[in-house]
Amino acid sequence: MALLPILSYPDPRLRTIATPVKEVTAEIKTLITDMIETMYDAQGIGLAASQVDHHIQLIVMDLSEDKDSPRVFINPKVTPLVEEKQPYEEGCLSVPDVYDKVERPNKVRIEALDENGNKIDEEVEGLLAVCIQHEMDHLNGVIFVDYLSRLKQTRARDKVRKVLKIREKQGEQVAEKEPQPANS
Repeated sequence: MALLPILSYPDPRLRTIATPVKEVTAEIKTLITDMIETMYDAQGIGLAASQVDHHIQLIVMDLSEDKDSPRVFINPKVTPLVEEKQPYEEGCLSVPDVYDKVERPNKVRIEALDENGNKIDEEVEGLLAVCIQHEMDHLNGVIFVDYLSRLKQTRARDKVRKVLKIREKQGEQVAEKEPQPANS
């Protein structure tokens, strides 16, 4: 298992349209395992393969409190089951520390394959429906900030840059705190 680097907004690779998975191979299963580990490590509830620079139609998520019930959706197709949209506050691992309301249908049908290639056909609602739609957007090169005003998009981009600078600096500080080898 390996942690994968998560692309950050406004990286243009996040705009890449994902291609369908032709077959659930050992490599795909390894990617699924790595994505789940990466999602948990980043304290997220969902992750699309596009966010880790693998542009295939694959999403993972886990909405359980104990983070012990990961779900996998390969080649997902979503059909809204209600016309009315509801606002949900969303965040994104690719847009760290930025949260805002996005309106989406709160009930959808999801058709996909699971990690073993078995068909999934479920009606879901609430947070699961929102999360699926959010991750599906990534597969289509859409980021949740695209639903926001230009001003909010600019603020999000600026905030992400600041967060990434802080993270880089913290990473450097951690590296500097490690014991230095003695000169012999």
